Amino acid sequence: MGRSFAALLVLALACGCTVQTADGDGKRRLPVRIEVPEHSTPPGHSTPPTSDDPSPSATTPSAGAAAPAVLWSRGDSGPDVRELQARLRQVAWLYDGPTGSYDDLTERAVKGFQGKRGLPRTGRTDTVTWKRLKDMTREPGKWELYLMGGQPADAPDARCLTGRVLCISKTSRTLRWMIDGRTVMTVPVRFGSVGTPTREGVFSIYWKSRHHVSTLYDSPMPYAMFFSGGQAVHYSADFAAHGYAGGSHGCVNVRDEAAIADLFAQVRNGDKVVVHW
Repeated sequence: MGRSFAALLVLALACGCTVQTADGDGKRRLPVRIEVPEHSTPPGHSTPPTSDDPSPSATTPSAGAAAPAVLWSRGDSGPDVRELQARLRQVAWLYDGPTGSYDDLTERAVKGFQGKRGLPRTGRTDTVTWKRLKDMTREPGKWELYLMGGQPADAPDARCLTGRVLCISKTSRTLRWMIDGRTVMTVPVRFGSVGTPTREGVFSIYWKSRHHVSTLYDSPMPYAMFFSGGQAVHYSADFAAHGYAGGSHGCVNVRDEAAIADLFAQVRNGDKVVVHW
């Protein structure tokens, strides 16, 4: 009898139903209702989730989330690309430029930067890559952006508008070769350092020396066109290699050898030179 009652009681607990018991005298008693909690959990066990509980995937980012937008990639050009290149130089991932053109060297530098920081090595500058690079660098200065030249020439000085003139601007670091107010050629130039500044004013070419070597500094000065004492416009291999990271001893350096060869062939002794801000 005891076993039968126990089995019946277990069934009632499982079903939450109403059972009737009988005593040993065979008389029937009033029904006994046993309430079973709707979500009863045995001790030591976790509560199983209901259909309203969030599934684990509801709080996990989807594997198919959209990739970050690409800002610039190979073939693009402009001031934004120039800034990207200047910032890559600051963290030693790019050594050439900035040129303003997203070339193979820029793509390789971006890939290296991305890989070092666990980002997908696409070589394209997306929003995530750009933010990470900006957080690690500072706003580049004007001559960091134009380290190898490329700064647009400013308006010519009024003294350059007549005759044959080498019009040299310290503001935009450019040389305009002008004839009767018309610009024939424009090239980037570099000037003297703080201790040996390039003189400003109006001068004239008094001597040309194709294969000149400085007697004072024992350094080559090819295509030299002298305009003020020992100061001349000439080609500089150092400018070609290092850009505005260096400086001259007072001369006006040109980094484009083909351009200055052409200029040297055109300029005559007596042509005017204007060095201005």
